[in-house]
Amino acid sequence: MRSRTNEAFPSATQAVLLFVALFLCEYLIAAALRDANRWLGLGDMQLGVLAVVLANGCVFAGVMHWQQLTYRELFHQSPVSARATLVLVVPPTLLLVPGLMLLMSAVLYLLVRVAPLSAWEESMFSRMADGSIAATLAVCVMAPLLEEMLFRGIVLRGFLRRYGRWQAIVGSALVFGAAHMNIYQFAVGLVLGTVLGWLYERTRSLIPCIALHAAYNSGTIFLADMPDAFSAADALLALLLALFAGACGALALRHMLVAPVVLRGPAP
Repeated sequence: MRSRTNEAFPSATQAVLLFVALFLCEYLIAAALRDANRWLGLGDMQLGVLAVVLANGCVFAGVMHWQQLTYRELFHQSPVSARATLVLVVPPTLLLVPGLMLLMSAVLYLLVRVAPLSAWEESMFSRMADGSIAATLAVCVMAPLLEEMLFRGIVLRGFLRRYGRWQAIVGSALVFGAAHMNIYQFAVGLVLGTVLGWLYERTRSLIPCIALHAAYNSGTIFLADMPDAFSAADALLALLLALFAGACGALALRHMLVAPVVLRGPAP
């Protein structure tokens, strides 16, 4: 039987230590893979993706074994079926993506004006959006899946048992943003992490969280490949569509998850 201490893992301090352990594990595995790369023959991005997957696998295996937590409990704790969550919650959740991208574009524009990107940061963001299969898988598939498992499935899950609702949601979003270790992704992580945290707290499911995270990351990759020149009419139309979609999504989620609370089970 699980102890109360295990159920409430992690605290804020433990969450930071968990991230440090994950970072060190990724670093050690990446170093080992580079030493063995003469047999593997992988590119830098492929090595990075493999190191992240292996490191997360090691950390998740340890944490889930210690908590005696199954993948079913991690991904979907709600008494409502996963199919109902997928069909009813995910579509309006995806409608939030254009509005979130618009908001974060404005925030990042202001941040870059105040604190311009360094050469290293420009290189890092260029590699993330270079269009390669490895980069696309890392940004659009692996990052949403692994980060949601860690920051919502483990960190926020524990925070909700220890702290007040919004204290837990914002606290986990702060850890999520800080884990990216640069001010630009910190800003994105704080906003996106708060929305994702609210979704998880309402649904007790990672399904809509992974869907929103993957759609947002995919949208940023798609926009990076778009031509820079847009007419004023196109920009205005895109703005209006993003606002309309976001309003529809927010109202639908409020109706389902706040007013009648039909898709929110009791706190585990």
